[in-house]
Amino acid sequence: MSLIELKNITKSYPLDGLNLKILKGISLQINTGEFVAIMGPSGSGKSTLMNILGCLDKPSSGHYILDGKNVEKLSSDELAEIRNQKIGFVFQGFNLLSRTSALENVELPMVYANVPAEERQARAIKALKQVGLEKRMYHQPNQLSGGQQQRVAIARAVVNEAPIIFADEPTGNLDTKMSVEIMELFTKLNKDLGRTIILVTHEEDIALYADRIIKIVDGEIHSDEKVKNKKVVAHD
Repeated sequence: MSLIELKNITKSYPLDGLNLKILKGISLQINTGEFVAIMGPSGSGKSTLMNILGCLDKPSSGHYILDGKNVEKLSSDELAEIRNQKIGFVFQGFNLLSRTSALENVELPMVYANVPAEERQARAIKALKQVGLEKRMYHQPNQLSGGQQQRVAIARAVVNEAPIIFADEPTGNLDTKMSVEIMELFTKLNKDLGRTIILVTHEEDIALYADRIIKIVDGEIHSDEKVKNKKVVAHD
């Protein structure tokens, strides 16, 4: 069974008395353990699609089945619970709390999940070790490079052991070297830990780390293809 299944998803917003159609009948399936890149020009609808996939927004019509549950019928509280248990988010702007240590930033999702303090700390330290930042766990974001801040964000995304990671332009604020490091980290999370990765990017060379690229144009799927020249990461 597919982990994610979209059936004829549309999304519209009212604008000046008209209905602005952003998504126009999106249907796709994503299986457990896949690494999928979603590409498209600015205004194509890829971020709107990501918000629906990540349970941050609901479609105007159509059906979204996530791990067997019909998402569009869930309440706001039920959607929040799914986001906390099943989904980790990584954003272009890192979204870290500024005057808070890396360790405390990673602990945050577990605070909302009512995980006891001792367990929170142990799991946060483990997640920071997974991303190679155990020596900087007490540093605040302004004491870390952009790549290190994104590693903290990734640790925060995986700390609840969410099976799905959504990454929205995660390399957008990073230089080439740091971008490669972050994409290698995503690849290892996918291959070694079995996380399903769904990545939004406008950069073709970043998308080539994925197994499959879905291209969105004008709110519709333009192409959905396996990556032929996938970038290979050397495992430790």
